[in-house]
Amino acid sequence: MKFARSTPLIALLLIATTDVSASAAEQPNIIILFADDLGYGELSCQGNPEIPTPHIDIIAKNGVRFTDGYVAGPNCSPSRAGLLTGRIPTRFGYEFNPTGPLNEQPGFGLPVKEVTIAETLQNSGYTTGLIGKWHQGGTADYHPFRHGFDEFFGFLHEGHYFVPPPYKGVTTMLRRKTLPAGFTGCWVGNKGLIYTNHMGGNEPDYDADNPITRGGQPVVETEYLTDALTREAVDFIDRHDDKPFFLYLAYNAVHSPLQGADAYMQKFSHIEDIHRRIFAAMLSNLDDSVGAVMKQLRDSGLEENTIVFFLSDNGGPTRELTSSNLPLRGGKGTLYEGGVRIPFMVQWKGTIPPGQVYHKPVSSFDIYATAAANSEGVTAPKQVEGVDLVPFLTGKDAGTPHETLFWRQGGKCGLRHGDWKAVRMGGRKATGKARWELYDLSKDLSEETNLATSNPERLAELVAIWDKINGEMSEPLF
Repeated sequence: MKFARSTPLIALLLIATTDVSASAAEQPNIIILFADDLGYGELSCQGNPEIPTPHIDIIAKNGVRFTDGYVAGPNCSPSRAGLLTGRIPTRFGYEFNPTGPLNEQPGFGLPVKEVTIAETLQNSGYTTGLIGKWHQGGTADYHPFRHGFDEFFGFLHEGHYFVPPPYKGVTTMLRRKTLPAGFTGCWVGNKGLIYTNHMGGNEPDYDADNPITRGGQPVVETEYLTDALTREAVDFIDRHDDKPFFLYLAYNAVHSPLQGADAYMQKFSHIEDIHRRIFAAMLSNLDDSVGAVMKQLRDSGLEENTIVFFLSDNGGPTRELTSSNLPLRGGKGTLYEGGVRIPFMVQWKGTIPPGQVYHKPVSSFDIYATAAANSEGVTAPKQVEGVDLVPFLTGKDAGTPHETLFWRQGGKCGLRHGDWKAVRMGGRKATGKARWELYDLSKDLSEETNLATSNPERLAELVAIWDKINGEMSEPLF
């Protein structure tokens, strides 16, 4: 009799399990693989023959590589604010890049009222995790837990050492204002530590009051940080592969400080320039880490039910890292293409046809919109400025995802409208003597020929559009 009474309960449990599985299948997992300071020209699939990146490249092979992928700002924090909210960060005053002790100042962070992609997905049944770099405020008011993340492992400020002193197992190159014994250029010690004064100042104090944290508590991390973040990401996928999840894996590679692990330094021992060799080691380590994450996805049987994005937060700082943004002009901190056009790709096996190269402008805002539009029961807030990319990548929509893209950072101003680009490279304040420049990106991708004088009507048209959008923006919060 006991068995007879339990049979309907078992049947009900089986039905419930089936329903949950069906529901999960309609909510694809979302993974954002976010590199830090990776230049446009540094991946193999972007044209770099020197540093193989097969694991990152395979994402493009399995899906789409965007040639015209943009971010919300030319440096770390505003770019992340735009990614997380799907909005131009200047709309809510998130215009500049807090560094050092500014991270711990009250009022320096992503406003709590902004609804992040993590919050939207969490409120729709997703388990959400941030692993790596936050840089959206270093005080309790702005903790990742207060912006929709269930789990957090990483650090809160703009950077972190991959291995702290005494720098075991790595070659470390640090910026210094003054080198030992009056040296200039590069001082190479025999204990794995190198100093360089080519940047004219000291390495930022990345680790000052900026511990590696699990949840809300500091931990002692002994692994090379890229490997540690990968370990945590693999574990997150393994623990949550029975439910829809959102993983924001924000690596700090290849951001400074320059620290190359021994095995990777040996791999690139043929590169004579030690500066470039360390960068190559860091990038190759990042690529292998992406490979480990993608392997776990396959091992969990989730590859066809997961949308995977890979992109960088901004262009590479060439003098600092040796990073290449070719064929683009400029780099991190500028509003030339090299500052805001980044390596960007997506795969969703079984839904997005593989092996595509897409040439129309797309934005990091589109990640939020795409995730929401393709997940059952998820609705993006109306203020999200991105678009669902899937119709464009499956051939259902032949239009252009973004006709106009806007940037402002103090006196730095930029607008892409169609194939035309207007840029003004002023200083911290909006006032100044900087003049607008005009480029035709369809003919001049490297922004070498300024057409402002020869085509004043076109420049006036773009400046008028910029002024109109700028009128919708807020004053900087900090």
